[in-house]
Amino acid sequence: MQTATTLEVLRKAVAGLRQDRARVALVPTMGALHEGHLTLVREARRHADAVVVSIFVNPRQFGPNEDLDAYPRQLAADTALLENEGVELLWAPEVGAMYPAGFATNVSVTGVSERLCGAARPGHFDGVATVVCKLFNQVRPDVALFGEKDWQQLAVIRRMARDLDLTAPHADAIVGVATVREADGLALSSRNRYLTPEARTRAGALPRAMRRAIVALLAGADAGGTLTAMEAEIVAAGFASVDYADLADAATLAPLPALGPEPARLLVAARIGGTRLIDNMPVA
Repeated sequence: MQTATTLEVLRKAVAGLRQDRARVALVPTMGALHEGHLTLVREARRHADAVVVSIFVNPRQFGPNEDLDAYPRQLAADTALLENEGVELLWAPEVGAMYPAGFATNVSVTGVSERLCGAARPGHFDGVATVVCKLFNQVRPDVALFGEKDWQQLAVIRRMARDLDLTAPHADAIVGVATVREADGLALSSRNRYLTPEARTRAGALPRAMRRAIVALLAGADAGGTLTAMEAEIVAAGFASVDYADLADAATLAPLPALGPEPARLLVAARIGGTRLIDNMPVA
């Protein structure tokens, strides 16, 4: 596996891959890789001949009181995992390579970014859209893969790709990969390592409460009452608070007062032991 830390080396390496192989896939990450990330890499192999993984802890998507400094960084261990998966190229730039002196451009996607995590974390999705737009222009992949665990992020990236005519990849070539979960249902996340053993045990209540709410909704229960009951169940299980619990249109993320013919998604963010966990599930 080749590792690039400058844009010049990256572009030469990608050009070399394209000489030998027809299609290139990109898997953007912030490192601290786990089985969820590796699932994206394996899925990428199904869609392309060569896989490029980026590792960049993006400061522009962290708020002033968030965990940028504490976010886990383990490049050597991540590199070994990617080599074991047969990844062809790792793009691991420093902050100065991604945001050189004088950087003054911001990509903002309205609508899908404004509720849910967008309301709780002002500016977060601007940071996501900006860095992903740069990654698309740097690597110019034929397909890019993202986990469905952050459904709102996936919606923002798809909207951005459509609006900015990022035809490589275009919106249809942005692949969402189903959330990978622990045995108790908790969605895999790099932030799970922040949980104490007790908090980790209690955290499994989040997906259980969501599944019960989905069963109730599909049985015809009132959406408002079901969401309120789900929030109460999550807090009773040991979570400090629920940032949001929302039934939304799966594509636009507009709130839904009730189930209808359009695909729906149940989205939740909750805090436990100082850690903010997000999850979502299809209501089907």
